[in-house]
Amino acid sequence: MSTPVWSIDPRTGGHRVRVTDEAASTDVDAVVRAAHAARSALAGRPTRAAFLRACAARLEAAGEAIVAAADAETALGETRLQGELGRTCTQLRAFADAVDAGAFLDAIINHPDPTITPPVPDLRRYKIPLGVVAVYAASNFPLAFSVPGGDTASALAAGCPVVVKAHPDHPETSEIVLTVLRRAAADCGLPDAVVSVVHGFQAGLDLIRHPLIAAAGFTGSVRGGRALFDAAAARPVPIPFHGELGSLNPVVVTRGAAADRATDIGEGLAASATLGVGQFCVKPGLVLVPSGDAGDRLVSALAGKLAAAEPGVLLDHRMRDNFLRGVAERLALPGVTAPVVAGPEGEHAVKPGLLTVSADAVASGSAHEALLEECFGPVTVIARYDDDAQIEAVLAAAPGSLTATLHVSPEEAAGQGAGGALLARLTELAGRLVVNGWPTGVAVAAAQHHGGPYPATTSTSTSVGITAIERWLRPVAYQGAPDALLPPELQESNPLRIPRLVDGKRES
Repeated sequence: MSTPVWSIDPRTGGHRVRVTDEAASTDVDAVVRAAHAARSALAGRPTRAAFLRACAARLEAAGEAIVAAADAETALGETRLQGELGRTCTQLRAFADAVDAGAFLDAIINHPDPTITPPVPDLRRYKIPLGVVAVYAASNFPLAFSVPGGDTASALAAGCPVVVKAHPDHPETSEIVLTVLRRAAADCGLPDAVVSVVHGFQAGLDLIRHPLIAAAGFTGSVRGGRALFDAAAARPVPIPFHGELGSLNPVVVTRGAAADRATDIGEGLAASATLGVGQFCVKPGLVLVPSGDAGDRLVSALAGKLAAAEPGVLLDHRMRDNFLRGVAERLALPGVTAPVVAGPEGEHAVKPGLLTVSADAVASGSAHEALLEECFGPVTVIARYDDDAQIEAVLAAAPGSLTATLHVSPEEAAGQGAGGALLARLTELAGRLVVNGWPTGVAVAAAQHHGGPYPATTSTSTSVGITAIERWLRPVAYQGAPDALLPPELQESNPLRIPRLVDGKRES
């Protein structure tokens, strides 16, 4: 008997519409095999680039229906979702430009040199697509990290067909977007199977275990991501698993910064911690604030903004329950207080809140380890410190994160004091370092890095920015191959005019 997949309204907890059925193992097998057979259709770079641009255009044309469905399933609001749709289309077009340019192929040529010991033969290296990629959609970004998101866009740009395991929080949105992407494929003469969607928990397991899946991308919880990561490693032929799992995103506010702009920092922190009802993966979850009057003013400004903030609806009721349970667990710890209590608002919404504790307690060991774990939702923890040794003790206990933030005074920003040492220390913990700003909001740019030490991610790669394409490629070198047999990217005349490194010199 098939299991129905329902679209749920998080604002009421009620069923909206039956979208489809969960995929059986035979369904997953058929989808993956069809995707595997479609690999050759994505071989040409001009076709891939055209497809990515067609996806962006089609998504924009269907934007009203997509945003309406996503809002009904996530309660994120039309304004936020319109911005996310724009970001998604920007990302698709950025990858199309990268495909056209060809630099991602990392083509390198060494001509023969018998004078070197050992002698260098004719060697030509570039990168090729891995094969079919499994993408596990995120709950909190129904577009930018879901069916049409960065994992999908970068995999398609690399030449890899994609099978997306849809998130149960937005199945209708996923199916609408799939239809749009397949229309874009038809526009470019590509088969439907270059992008597919499956639903259901078991389908996700069947997908990671399928022998024709060559790699996987995941955005979600530590528990779910680690289970899939372990399954990917336990296969007879292990595959790369690029997972984004969980992130604390620590913040350090120096005494100088607090003295200089306590109110601004407190109010900025409130906005960052409640953005998207605290459901951003880069939400600042632990903030080191100095003791004393300046720190008190910062906490007071933060508390004032949080107390005045509107309640919000989380993505689903399971997440709401986990959030309320997580806040209660942390508040029950010795020495933890709540100047603003995060809690339920009616049957479906939650109020944002704030927890405070001493830095010594955070660094004290297992009794307070929950404070060093992400609490998904609109709450942040303020740890008050007296000296630099307490900052170091907390950072030594902190796990790897996507981001780390440092707030410094103008003097410290100019190189005076301990700002440089603190930034270097935070660099050990995270993949993106923010100075005098806030980590929420991840720009789609060539220099972006969205990743970090475990448990933030399971690899050293980024899932945002052009270099995300590298996850779905592998290098191959040809030695002594006749020019006529080489792929055009490596032929002597460079007929495709791609950037190459030839005998140590750039060629384009």
